[in-house]
Amino acid sequence: MNGLFTAENTVLGIGNTILSDEGFGVRVVEYLQKNFTFPENVNLIDGGTLGVELTHFVTGTRRLLIIDSIDGGVAPGTTFHLQDDEIHAHFAQKISAHEVGIQDVLTMLELSSKKIPRVELIGAQPFSLEAGVELTEPMKKLVPIFADKAVEILRSWDLEVKR
Repeated sequence: MNGLFTAENTVLGIGNTILSDEGFGVRVVEYLQKNFTFPENVNLIDGGTLGVELTHFVTGTRRLLIIDSIDGGVAPGTTFHLQDDEIHAHFAQKISAHEVGIQDVLTMLELSSKKIPRVELIGAQPFSLEAGVELTEPMKKLVPIFADKAVEILRSWDLEVKR
């Protein structure tokens, strides 16, 4: 897939699925794919840890929803919902490879006059980043909650999403 086939609305789950809660965004997108039906103009992407390579998948999208585990230095399970400029401020402080990659993607699109007009980010502070392919139990409980939050955001964009 390349930017020519990007839907005008994109839900992007990012994270490293071999570092337990770091894979949260990917797990939420998997849950969305299994439990909801989306219009043709919505693309759900497991972005994993692709970083800058994600440019090909989001170029041309008008609205981007990013789902990720977010290390905000707060209590585990704390939730975040950032929009537009708040996202740039958040990523400016990050050291995770995929988060640096997302910041680079958004900056590259902006500099090439292909800025995504609407970007939102939802996520939760991880409980653990230790090696493991499963989310911790408390993070697993957040997956359906965040799936519902993602659907709520998409519906606020006037998109019809069905369970």
